Amino acid sequence: MKILFIEDDDKLRQELQRFFAMQGYETCEITDYQHMEEEVLRAEGHLLLLDINLPVMNGSHLCRELRKKTSIPIVMITSQNTEMDELLCMNYGADDFIAKPFHPQILLAHVEAILKRTYQSKEEGSRISCGDFYLDISRGTAASGGQEIELTKNESRILYSLARERGKIVSRDKIISDLWDSELFVDDNTLTVNMTRLRAKLETIGMADVIQTKRGQGYLLK
Repeated sequence: MKILFIEDDDKLRQELQRFFAMQGYETCEITDYQHMEEEVLRAEGHLLLLDINLPVMNGSHLCRELRKKTSIPIVMITSQNTEMDELLCMNYGADDFIAKPFHPQILLAHVEAILKRTYQSKEEGSRISCGDFYLDISRGTAASGGQEIELTKNESRILYSLARERGKIVSRDKIISDLWDSELFVDDNTLTVNMTRLRAKLETIGMADVIQTKRGQGYLLK
C-alpha cells in the first residue's frame, strides 16, 4: 500500500514518512504546492495524508477538488481542532480528521482502519500495488509502464494471494486454499500450469522473474 503525504512542516512530514516506511508502507512526499492536485493523481497512492494549512491552496479546498477526480481515501491533519473544520472537511469528501499533536500509533490505527474498509472489504474492486506493476482484480489486468495484460480469474487470484504477502513466501497449499475460498477450482497440477502462464504474461510487460520459486516452500512476489 502506498501512502501520500502533503504536509508543509518538513520535520513532521519526514518523521511521518519514516514511521510509515518502518510499518512496511510505500511512501511518497508531495512538496510541489503549485501542482498538488496533479501530483496526487500522478502518484496513484492508496491513501492521502493531507494537512489543512498549506501554501497556495488550503487543504480542505484541495480535498474538494480531488473528490471530483479520485476516490482515494483522504485523512485531514490540522492544528485547528474545531467542529467547524471537521464538518467542512467531511462535507468536502474527507474520510477522516485528526488533530495535532497526535501519537503516530493513533494515526496509524486510523489509516489502517480506512485502508481495511476501503480495500480489503472490497478486494474484488481494488487496484493493488505489486511493486513495479499494478494488479486490477475487477478488470482482470496487470499493468506496468503503460503496458497491460489480461489475466484469467485464476491468474488474478494467484497474483492477489502473492501481492497480499509481497516479500514473503506463500505456500502452494495457501494459494490453492485461497482459490477454493473464491470458488475457483485449482489442484496442484492446475496451479503449476497457471503459474507458468502467469509468469509468461508478466514477462511481456517487463516483469520477468518477479515471482520467485522457493523450492519446497512456495512462491514469493518480489
